Amino acid sequence: MSTRSKAEKTAVLLLAHGTPELVDDVPEFLRYVTGGRPLPPQSVEEIKRRYGVIGQSPLNEITMQQAKALEREVGLPVYVGMRNWKPFIADVVKRIAADSVARTIAICMAPQNSRTSVGLYRRAVVGDNGTPFALEFIESWHDHPLLAEAFADRLRAGWEMACRDSLVKIPIIFTAHSVPQQTIAAGDPYDKQACETAELVASVADIAAEDWSFAFQSQGVSGGPWIGPTVEHTILRLKEKGHRGVFIQPVGFLCDHVEVLYDIDIAFQDFATKHGMRLWRAESLNDSPKLIAALADLVRSRVERGKGKS
Repeated sequence: MSTRSKAEKTAVLLLAHGTPELVDDVPEFLRYVTGGRPLPPQSVEEIKRRYGVIGQSPLNEITMQQAKALEREVGLPVYVGMRNWKPFIADVVKRIAADSVARTIAICMAPQNSRTSVGLYRRAVVGDNGTPFALEFIESWHDHPLLAEAFADRLRAGWEMACRDSLVKIPIIFTAHSVPQQTIAAGDPYDKQACETAELVASVADIAAEDWSFAFQSQGVSGGPWIGPTVEHTILRLKEKGHRGVFIQPVGFLCDHVEVLYDIDIAFQDFATKHGMRLWRAESLNDSPKLIAALADLVRSRVERGKGKS
């Protein structure tokens, strides 16, 4: 067997949430998100409206671009599977098996571990009968140094510009997607890991502790209370302290999608303006070379670990 064929027996699987390409696909997409549980019609219409306002979520396209960049970097085939849209994870697992892959390194494009995201991705990969290949599933990588550097690069560039623009130091709000309170009460590490990511980014960017805070965004429209504080509450708290602007740095998202392009750029922007505040946002990582380097380091470390076991 050639060296090339041996190398191709290991592959990478990037796992992401997925997003519909068309507004008309939103109801079907939401059925996958909720596992078939119906949402109130007004909630479905509101989400359709949000997708319509931004035109289209680029999450699928950007994730595919990230996969191609990673493939070039590590020299291994990189597949992409989506939990809630095409290409569905189960279908991609079958394709990986058909390509005679013996070992797959799975990475969630959600660096903080939660059973509401990473846990569901794992379940989708493993299915009811396990995988037809050896699986190495990376549970979290929220504290990877290169990930922190990637976020810090985006933070410094945007924050320094905002401070120059406003002629004062602007407080920073780090954010991540909220999850139900019952999830955290059950021992989920997500909230702690999200805050740890923010702490690392602030440290790398040399941001003083008094210049930043943390908030959770995009709370669900149903299903009981979700964790906070909310971004809106945090904006008002900073206004009470005399600030007239905020800078938002999401650290739970790796690319542009509806939670960034609508929730931050439109909803939070409108909220801030309504309350006499200005709002800036860090550019999303998207094709950041340091993000790809972080992913590549995760892959290489697992490949080397696998060699040690052989």
